[in-house]
Amino acid sequence: MDKTLRTASTGLSAQQKYIEIISNNLANVNTYGFKKVRPEFQDLLYETMKTVGNVQRSGIVPVQEVQIGSGTELVATTRQFTPGDITATNNQFDMAINGEGFFIIRRPDNSFGFTRDGSFVRDRNGQMVTSQGFILEPGIMIPDNAQQVNISRDGVVNVIIQGSVDEQTLGQIQLARFVNPAGLRSLGENVFVETVASGPAMFEQPGINNTGEIIQSYIESSNVDLVQEMVNMIVAQRAYEINSKSVQTADAILGTAVQLKR
Repeated sequence: MDKTLRTASTGLSAQQKYIEIISNNLANVNTYGFKKVRPEFQDLLYETMKTVGNVQRSGIVPVQEVQIGSGTELVATTRQFTPGDITATNNQFDMAINGEGFFIIRRPDNSFGFTRDGSFVRDRNGQMVTSQGFILEPGIMIPDNAQQVNISRDGVVNVIIQGSVDEQTLGQIQLARFVNPAGLRSLGENVFVETVASGPAMFEQPGINNTGEIIQSYIESSNVDLVQEMVNMIVAQRAYEINSKSVQTADAILGTAVQLKR
C-alpha cells in the first residue's frame, strides 16, 4: 500500500502543477504578445515483477513482462508560439509582427532580449522603448518636433517634422527569428532570451525569410484560448480528484488490514 500512496502522490503533485500552468495562462489572457505554455509529463520508473522468458511450472514461457509503474512527473513546459489576434490601437508607436519574428530589445546588462509585445512608447530622450523601458534595437530617436511617425511594413521609420511636408528617414527596424522558438527562455515582462535549444538569433529585415512584416498601429494579443484552458482545467481537476480517490482507497485497505488482527 505504501507504493500506492507514493504513486498517487505523484499524480496529485503533477495535476497541481498542471493547474498552476493553466492559471498562469488564464492570468495572461490580456497580456500583449503572451504565448501560452503547455506542460509535458512522463511516467516514472517501473518495477519489473516478472521478466520475459521465465519458465513457469506448466512449462509455458510468458510472452509479457509484469511491470508496475511509479507514477508521473512534470518534465518540461513548452511555449506555444502560435500567433495571437492582431487588433487596431490607433497608436502610432504600436507595432505588430505578421509572421514569426521578434522585436529586438536592449536589456539593462546590454544583452539582447526578444519580445512579441509591440506596445512601444517614446521616452524622455526620444528613444522608442517598451513599457518596461527596454530600448528597441537598433535605436530609433524620435525628434521632439515630430508631427507624425510612419513605419513601413519592411521596418523603415519615417517622420514628418512640424512645418514640413517631407518625410525624413530615422532608421530601419530589424527583427530576429530562431530555428526553434519553443526553446527560448522566458524572463518575464514579455521578454525572452536565446538558449542552446532555440539556436542563435538571426537578425533579418522585416518581410525576409518568414520573419514577418511590421504592421503599425496594431498590436498582437495573447494566444490563450479561454475555452480550451477551461476544458484543460476541468480535466486537471477531475484527474486530481481521481488520484485523491486512490489515496482514500489505499487508506481504506490499510485500515482493513489493521482490523484483521482484532
